[in-house]
Amino acid sequence: MTKASVEENRSPPLSASEKAEDSTTAGSPTKSATSSGEENLVYDGGARAWMSVIGGFCVTTATFGYANAFGVYQDIYTRSGAASPSRISWIGSTQLFFLLAMGLPAGKLMDMGYFRQTTLFGSVLYVFCLFMVSIAHPDQYYQIYLAQGLGMGIGAGLLYVPAVALQSHHWRRRRALAMGIVVTGSSIGGIIFPIMLNQLFEGSTGFAWGVRASGFVVLGLLVIANLLMTENRPKSAGPAPKPDMKAILTDTPYLLSILAVFFLDWGVFFPYFYLQLFSILHGVDPNISFYTLAIMNASSMPGRIIPNGLADRYGPFNAIIPCAAACGILIFALFGVNTVAGVVVFSILYGFFSGAFLSLCAPCVASMSTNPSEVGWVSVRFGIAFALTGIGALTGTPITGALLGETFPWSKALIWSGVSCLFLFPL
Repeated sequence: MTKASVEENRSPPLSASEKAEDSTTAGSPTKSATSSGEENLVYDGGARAWMSVIGGFCVTTATFGYANAFGVYQDIYTRSGAASPSRISWIGSTQLFFLLAMGLPAGKLMDMGYFRQTTLFGSVLYVFCLFMVSIAHPDQYYQIYLAQGLGMGIGAGLLYVPAVALQSHHWRRRRALAMGIVVTGSSIGGIIFPIMLNQLFEGSTGFAWGVRASGFVVLGLLVIANLLMTENRPKSAGPAPKPDMKAILTDTPYLLSILAVFFLDWGVFFPYFYLQLFSILHGVDPNISFYTLAIMNASSMPGRIIPNGLADRYGPFNAIIPCAAACGILIFALFGVNTVAGVVVFSILYGFFSGAFLSLCAPCVASMSTNPSEVGWVSVRFGIAFALTGIGALTGTPITGALLGETFPWSKALIWSGVSCLFLFPL
């Protein structure tokens, strides 16, 4: 990161009138006059704001949380002989890519006033494709790729970025904390779904009904989310002002930050895809290995909340840089991990710091929207950032899978992933 990018890490300063409003109406809707003289409600707390946080939490549980369980599918597909580890990882990385990259069109639709329609369509597509996975054969690669990689990825992408960006409509002073609570849903999903899927796949239920059972959980979460999430704009408001794309695409700190996260995404997801397989092939008791993803995601919960709270005080960039560095160092530490205790300790530490890194990306992007005129289309910045960094998520784990090959020389994959996570320092 450059010094300039760190200096951009503070939330936009409030005007004198906004400070007066916050001091007199904390925790309740504040009111300001629009240019047309109509009332514009801005929430920094209150029922609608908190319901949107809960709804966003349900979205991230069902989407990113489910994606965090892909290590279970990676293990199942690899051991069933569906394809090579590299080809299988393309399924999960494609899902991650579209989960992030679809934020660009989803953000644009949101700014045009189609938030509700976008999330409803994304919910239907995501649930439909998840049930399609249940009727696919685990050893038929193309069926799984189309349903789980493409279909679920596109559906999740139409949900995830709008659910996170929506919090900027409701929050100012505690925006990073609100976003941190929302993305904590991915930790909850990362705890529930790996345990659930492992128990169902390895038990009498089997693959098909195991996937369907998880699909019903996802369906319930998305129904709740669509009922609770609401935009925070006056009813008479039209589409947001047209964004100044030239200003965004020539914003050097913004572009350098995207580049840094791109390289980090090459390496940071490696344990989420391969830790369960790594543990089993290194002789760790399968009963423990099956819980590594759940442990990692459980420890990411405080990682998604505590650093976000600190980010509101010290700035999101000052919080994200040490967390990203810790991820790279911990991946190199896997060279010495071959015991149950080592795997558990790694899972706890990596879960905390990777969860912090992933949850702080959104506040970092939001903190760069310092121009008050950008408030209406901050989701465009989210969409561009997530779309470009999604390419790193798309290609990172397939590259590590190719490095592993059929003989699993783990040193190559560890070096690649660790160096990728530490590449932010030259930037």
